[in-house]
Amino acid sequence: MAPSLCAQCKTSRALILRPKDHTKLCRACFLTTFETEIHHTITSTALFTRGERIAIGASGGKDSTVLASVMKTLNERYDYGLDLILLSIDEGIKGYRDDSLETVKRNAEQYGMELCILGYDELYGWTMDQVVEQVGKRGNCTYCGVFRRQALDRGAARLGVKHVVTGHNADDVAETVLMNLLRGDLPRLSRTTSIVTSTPSLTADPAANTNIKRSKPLKYAYEKEIVLYAHHKNLDYFSTECIYSPEAFRGSARALIKNLERVRPSAILDVVRSGEDMAKLVPGSDEGCGGVCASSVPAGEEEEGGCGSAQGRSSGGEMATMEQALSSNDHAADNGLEIEITTSKIAKTAAPLPLTVGKSRKVPKAPHASRTQPKKQVMGQCKKCGYLSSQDICKACVLLEGLNKNRPKNHIEVGYEPDKEVSGVADAVKDIHVGAG
Repeated sequence: MAPSLCAQCKTSRALILRPKDHTKLCRACFLTTFETEIHHTITSTALFTRGERIAIGASGGKDSTVLASVMKTLNERYDYGLDLILLSIDEGIKGYRDDSLETVKRNAEQYGMELCILGYDELYGWTMDQVVEQVGKRGNCTYCGVFRRQALDRGAARLGVKHVVTGHNADDVAETVLMNLLRGDLPRLSRTTSIVTSTPSLTADPAANTNIKRSKPLKYAYEKEIVLYAHHKNLDYFSTECIYSPEAFRGSARALIKNLERVRPSAILDVVRSGEDMAKLVPGSDEGCGGVCASSVPAGEEEEGGCGSAQGRSSGGEMATMEQALSSNDHAADNGLEIEITTSKIAKTAAPLPLTVGKSRKVPKAPHASRTQPKKQVMGQCKKCGYLSSQDICKACVLLEGLNKNRPKNHIEVGYEPDKEVSGVADAVKDIHVGAG
């Protein structure tokens, strides 16, 4: 059987079967097609402006590595005129993030880009290893998601950048759509399906860490094609998954998406497009009203789930909560605590309901009440850290307060300043200090 020819150039041998549409392409045509589609996404949505300084969220994984490579290639090929920088967040996960950061450092040298690394321990005084030790593996992604989003904003502000691009691909967006559907959070679809999200500016101060724009150039790129691109371009990336993410709810959505893709290759983009269409039907969404009633929830607070959210999945205590509620109801009934509404308690001015025998009862219609519009959140600053928040205290500070309350009062930490001079062992081990919680 003769080898298949590339469906585009018709001359070279086809080596790649595109996961998106099962088109047979040669290596050169596949790379060009992949880059051209990303370019079309960028230009059709007007993601960038000439002279803009862009921070690429770099984790060392396949998505961010391919994003950095493609952005550099397109910036040179089509003369975008962008100043590209790598911004990496160190969550403090030993055996995972420390290894991936070495990959990011190599990428910075390979692509000739400036690199900025910002750590959780520097910002919050906690690493994710310490958080997991405190709260366990269930729900830790909520902490990581909130902390990372705020860290990206603070890192961008430190670099003087107003636009951050992330490596979220079509699979990620489809998973997010399913997660929101499964937990009944339709209003969030308008933000999670948008290719651009932004934190609204609170002040006119250019140094403030607000008004940070985030975009997803790889929104319509399949994860499998990203892997193929990285392989055929011989890119240097870190392939190990986060050691704490298997417990995440997103893992269940990911498994469902992969099963759908096996049956129908276009299922991923179909879910993404469906999410975009549903977002237009949600009252008050940015998509449905052209931005007139734009959501006031900042991008930094829109999705606290991180790699996977604890919301919507079992936390292990639902049955105990239900049993407690049933027990409370039985206790109220035994002690006559339930309120019984009788006709004697109904106001005499109320018109009696007409009763008929053998016919359906017609209840008089209540006067039509005007539909009240939901109140818009008023944006302000967190009273503790100054970060943009719709509440007095931002989510990161609320989570940190809970962690710090449970921190032992006397403990040994790395990097904590001692309250007073310590002799003996502490003099020998200079990197370890005794701190007060």
